[in-house]
Amino acid sequence: KEPNGFLRYIILISKMIFEQIRTSKIASTPNGASAVLIRTSNKNKLKYRVRANAPAVSEKRLEPLVKSELVNYLKVGCKPRSSWRIGTEHEKFGYNFKTNERMTYDEIAHILSTLRDTHGWEPINENDKIIGVQLNNQSVTLEPGGQFELSGAPVTNIHQTYKEAEAHLQLVKSISAKLGCGFIGLGFDPKWKLSDVPTMPKGRYHLMKQYMPTVGTKGLDMMFRTCTVQVNLDFESEKDMVEKFRIGLALQPIANALFANSPFKEGQLSGYLSARGNVWTDVDKSRTGNLPFVFSPDMSFESYVDYAMDVPMYFVYRNGTYINALGQSWRDFMQGKLPALPGEFPSIADWANHLTTIFPEVRLKRFLEMRGADSGSLDKICALSAFWVGLLYDPTAQQESLQLIKDWSAAERETLFQTVPIKSLATPFRNDKVAAVAKTAVQISKDGLKRRGLGEEKYLEPLEEILSSGKTQAEVLREKFLGEWNGRVEPVYDFAKY
Repeated sequence: KEPNGFLRYIILISKMIFEQIRTSKIASTPNGASAVLIRTSNKNKLKYRVRANAPAVSEKRLEPLVKSELVNYLKVGCKPRSSWRIGTEHEKFGYNFKTNERMTYDEIAHILSTLRDTHGWEPINENDKIIGVQLNNQSVTLEPGGQFELSGAPVTNIHQTYKEAEAHLQLVKSISAKLGCGFIGLGFDPKWKLSDVPTMPKGRYHLMKQYMPTVGTKGLDMMFRTCTVQVNLDFESEKDMVEKFRIGLALQPIANALFANSPFKEGQLSGYLSARGNVWTDVDKSRTGNLPFVFSPDMSFESYVDYAMDVPMYFVYRNGTYINALGQSWRDFMQGKLPALPGEFPSIADWANHLTTIFPEVRLKRFLEMRGADSGSLDKICALSAFWVGLLYDPTAQQESLQLIKDWSAAERETLFQTVPIKSLATPFRNDKVAAVAKTAVQISKDGLKRRGLGEEKYLEPLEEILSSGKTQAEVLREKFLGEWNGRVEPVYDFAKY
């Protein structure tokens, strides 16, 4: 009746795997992660060691997946309100203090190794190179050009978001300073050309780098020269998911306007207040944009699955290797006819990987990602999360948000997506400007946060200041460039540093 040592060991492993599944974090790394259990020096303790940067598949699946499995994968995300969490992800550019050049991989690897060796973070490796770390449901990963991203742990309120982001920024700032490097919060690289930016040693990025120029004019800019902040939020049902999805898509340009923080490109004014936002207008039409089908009366989890199955593939991940499947069909894969892996069928892990290669303004996984804002300062990072939590985590605010956008046409939503990066809050909309919509949205959010009763509305103050002054952060930077900076972009590195 008393389990022997081996059985206790198996039970412990099973409990840990179940707990990892149960508490899988909202703010996941861009590619997911696979992990193995290893023994530590303490014989009674196990820990995770992350070996790869995508869900691993080690054996061939010989039976076809059926569509209902793909739908159910998303449905599992439905949670009671008591289990809703907030996951904030923010990216930043690393740079050298002396030259303002982007951090090299070696410099970034030193920071990641220090987090591993000195601060107890678990490494994420690919081909024996460290490409990220994770600890306590947080992860630090690298975008293609070395943009440094924190994917935060799932938290219950914005106060926790602030503490987490502040602690992270202080930690990486102290480590990077010893290298003569730092980080800046902007939406687009202010100075360097694509040819000046290093490529991180991640297999999927090398594939994407080949493919992007074949499907759009700005895909490489997206990969190597942009930084964003996003918040990931839960839903309780399919109906709730649809409502949040629609609000998120319609108001994403409003967020882009409020958080515009990228007026520069290659040392000059770009002509856009959000150069990052403009980049997303021509990356790859098959996997980006506004998703008009979300506003169809029959929108459902299955609708999104149908859309995702039609998005061309990038890769299949097998045993630590990214297999080139660029432009190939997921539907062919479902039938065992993928040219890259003939006779093999996809697993649910392959489906999870495929979903990470889709980049609409709002992305559905087992939660919803609000993806439409330029990166910025600590207070703006928290303001972004507060803005969406106020709109979508209070029932009254959610219904008011639906009322706000209910009669917007698909053409109007697309026009906002295309034009807001140019003039931001001054963009014409109907008989007024985007600023008027933004003011209404911020007030709805503020009221929603007040009803949550946690004092989170204070994090909207940066947005209220922007609306009061009529100037986005991008316009402040543009004025400085034309005035006291004498047409030089270099001062922005000191102005926007963390």
